[in-house]
Amino acid sequence: MLQTIYFSILSSFYLTGSFGVEIAQTQTISAMEGDSVTLLTDVTELQRDNVLLWTFGPQDTHIAKINRVHNETFHNGADGRFRDRLELDPQTGSLTITNVSTELTGLYKVEIVTENKVSCKDFIVKVYAHLPIPVITKYCPQNPPSSVSRCELLCSALNVSRVNLSWYKENSLLSSISVSDLSSSISLHLEVEYQDKNSYNCVLNNPISNQTQHLDITQLCQILHSDDYVHHYGFIEAVIRLALSALVGVAAVAVLLYDVRSR
Repeated sequence: MLQTIYFSILSSFYLTGSFGVEIAQTQTISAMEGDSVTLLTDVTELQRDNVLLWTFGPQDTHIAKINRVHNETFHNGADGRFRDRLELDPQTGSLTITNVSTELTGLYKVEIVTENKVSCKDFIVKVYAHLPIPVITKYCPQNPPSSVSRCELLCSALNVSRVNLSWYKENSLLSSISVSDLSSSISLHLEVEYQDKNSYNCVLNNPISNQTQHLDITQLCQILHSDDYVHHYGFIEAVIRLALSALVGVAAVAVLLYDVRSR
């Protein structure tokens, strides 16, 4: 019923031409998951003949309404994502969204209809997940390195979206990589000298927060000599050969048993 009245009022304005349209500049709001976001109408007090409508998303889903003509208010949200999260100020029509989550990122619109004009205002709300602390590990290449003077490292973060991962030397940016809206894992490579005394940090950030992991070169990059590499990779090669020999032995026994049973 309220929706019918709302569009009837708009239709009468368009037919008579006795109205004006005020469109305010789009406002962008960023928040962390769990925060509360308030979308202000910039109205001091709604009048007795006002009809107000809040919508969300590209489909303009109705999430909150005030009809002063019939003294009706609705703010539970037709979309289940807003259940128990909406607070509508009956005096100003401003909308507060509590305990926001990333799925509530999107476009919000409010329209206020009076006797002779329609006021419109848009909000772009961006909700970011809490960031994990990036993890720095020593990178072990498949082939033994030709030089033993450099330490190879990998900084990683799991299940993140809309973030940047960067390596810093002191306060200077060395490298950076970004990930889009899709949740995924992200890693960034770094090589340093074993004797390097500079300070290195791996930083994971989005527009409103960041997490930093300091690189402890003395802990992760212990000095190894050529003989150590030969021993390390020689041991790995021996383990692989032993595993392959075991697999071949098991396969031979299985073939023998099958042959005996078939006979």
